[in-house]
Amino acid sequence: MDNSSWGLLGDGNTSLESCTTLRNLTSRIFLYAFLSVGIICTVVGNFLVVLSIAYFKQLQSPTNSFVMSLAVADCLVGLLVMPYSMIRTVEGCWYFGFLFCKLHSSLDVMLCTASIFHLSCIAFDRYYAVCNPLLYSLKMSHNRVAFLIVVCWAVPMLISFGPIMLDLHIAGVDILLPQDVCVFLVNRVYAVMASLVAFYLPMAIMLIAYWKIFKAAKRQARQISAMESQMANGVGKDSSKKQRHRNTMKREGKAAKTLGIIMGVFLIFWMPFFTVNIVDPFIEYSTDVVIWDIFLWLGYINSSLNPFLYGFFNRSFRRAFLMFMGCRVFCFSGLGRAVPQCRKHDMKSRPDSGHDLQE
Repeated sequence: MDNSSWGLLGDGNTSLESCTTLRNLTSRIFLYAFLSVGIICTVVGNFLVVLSIAYFKQLQSPTNSFVMSLAVADCLVGLLVMPYSMIRTVEGCWYFGFLFCKLHSSLDVMLCTASIFHLSCIAFDRYYAVCNPLLYSLKMSHNRVAFLIVVCWAVPMLISFGPIMLDLHIAGVDILLPQDVCVFLVNRVYAVMASLVAFYLPMAIMLIAYWKIFKAAKRQARQISAMESQMANGVGKDSSKKQRHRNTMKREGKAAKTLGIIMGVFLIFWMPFFTVNIVDPFIEYSTDVVIWDIFLWLGYINSSLNPFLYGFFNRSFRRAFLMFMGCRVFCFSGLGRAVPQCRKHDMKSRPDSGHDLQE
């Protein structure tokens, strides 16, 4: 945080003075409105994902088990973390006490880390589905999926609640904080270790997995194009060749676009925060408070965008969302059977089966 603007640093055991609200009424109203929209989108979007997977049997696959658990983590970020962070950001003060500050920081670290872990598991799952389809059912059995989901929740809990509630994350930091300020300070060891576990290791997994997926998608697109050429049997050779080339380019472009968006959004919204998180203890906590707030909320926005990236881009999820929002979900039972009273066009719009993130 901006330790100089808070009067934080000095010689030896420095005490942080009580905070004061610096923003005027107009800017506070604007920030509350803007951030509230982000919170609502986070909660509603992720709740729709959970509801869709829980209701429709067609959406219940190994991949969507990770997507559902991811949506739960992101929804909890919107419900338990973002509202209090919004008040702290807008008001500049903490009104909820010292103990709840530690609890809020623990939940913040745990849920955001769990969200990132789930993203890496989805990348790992998609790697086996695309690059090793014959081994997919063996590698992604129900027991292994359940184990990975447990890991996605257990490891973030260990690196958050344990160190933070026991004050291990501030060991050696000679700064005393008053109760009306909730500043998440960390020592150098915790900053480096937690950032490596929470972000840089999952990022490496995602980069490797999606790079291999992209290469496999290009290879498969060329193989499909070659098969289409053989089926043409020499009829319309020139036009067939042009069409084959267009199809190949279309498939490769779609794969590159999808994977590029997924990785680009993840890196854009989380890389700044974790970079500053590591650097800040080594520059005597001199990062400006506004920079911290911007980078932190960029990370929160990633939880708002995950339903779009892992749900709205998929045709089956889009149909499920539209059915819920159009109150047509009652046309189908949980097993996907149509109710006789429903109209034909409602029956045609039910979610279909298939792997996610492959469309």
